[in-house]
Amino acid sequence: MSRHGSYLLAIALLALASTYGSSQELLDQIAARVDSDIILLSQLRTLSRYQMLVDGKAESDASILDRLVDQLIVRNEADTARFPHPADVEIAQGVEHLEGSFASREEYQARKRQSGLSDKEIRRMVADQLYLTNYLDSRFRPAVQVTVKQVEDFYQEAVVPRAKARSQAPPSLDASREYIQDALVQRGINEQAEIWLKESRSHLHVEKFLKETGK
Repeated sequence: MSRHGSYLLAIALLALASTYGSSQELLDQIAARVDSDIILLSQLRTLSRYQMLVDGKAESDASILDRLVDQLIVRNEADTARFPHPADVEIAQGVEHLEGSFASREEYQARKRQSGLSDKEIRRMVADQLYLTNYLDSRFRPAVQVTVKQVEDFYQEAVVPRAKARSQAPPSLDASREYIQDALVQRGINEQAEIWLKESRSHLHVEKFLKETGK
């Protein structure tokens, strides 16, 4: 995302042109301005296609734009802290994990074609998501505390009912403990991150231009 303080300069940088004789066609537009930063319509479209790849459907443009604002907040904070970007091996593992979440490689390839994303774009999205989630994890995990009672309650309220719904015998509490611990820690990270993001959003001046970009 651009860090150019000049709005006019940012617009100039967006004028990616396709030349036919002396004519030029604007290929990108501004979806939102967040203080001195901008979010491009192309970023919104790319995240929409990535959601289509991962989930088989995409949120509304308005919801995706809100997510991009949140990502901008996290990225700016991480960049200021000089948080390390994921290594190539971690990115490769992330892409492999994404592919492995599908029933078959054929299903993954079909969804990828449907999304319209290239392998390079998918790798870039995975790298970006890893950078943001790794930063949030490092920032909020140390403050998350999980009690024995919380683990037991999660087991009774989530693990056991899910097994019964599948007509399966539930795993033992001991066998589930590590999974439950991880799930509760992640939930705690998400809750604290949302509180922080809500507070951060309240200090930002956000202008949205979805209607001006054809929405």
